[in-house]
Amino acid sequence: MRREDGTITVITIGFLLFLGLLVGVVVNASAAFLQRQQLDNVADGAALAAADGLSRDTFYRGGGVTLDGAEARRLVNDYVTGPDVRIVHVRTDDNQVRVRLERSVSLAFAPPGWDSRTTIVSEATAQLRPGQ
Repeated sequence: MRREDGTITVITIGFLLFLGLLVGVVVNASAAFLQRQQLDNVADGAALAAADGLSRDTFYRGGGVTLDGAEARRLVNDYVTGPDVRIVHVRTDDNQVRVRLERSVSLAFAPPGWDSRTTIVSEATAQLRPGQ
């Protein structure tokens, strides 16, 4: 017969290590998700601000809408303020303004040797529809 003294200790330590790793993953994922939601809100607002600012003057003067890429970038730059938020690109296509933002966030738990920061990305599009 084999002795099994101490095997429950090994199983308990393994389970606690697994549980700690699981908690770390959940905390990091939750923090990144909340930061992504905030960045989504900023990107949506920036795209809407650019579309609204671009359409107002030209629409009321001539009835048509023309989107200027340089003006869209200026309006997005004016709207986006925040720590570590980078404007990756602002594009205008026909009657749309597309905005892509990035933010670097710190993770609560990082394994030894891993980077404790990660980058989240958000994209938003605002479409001009005069007459609707």
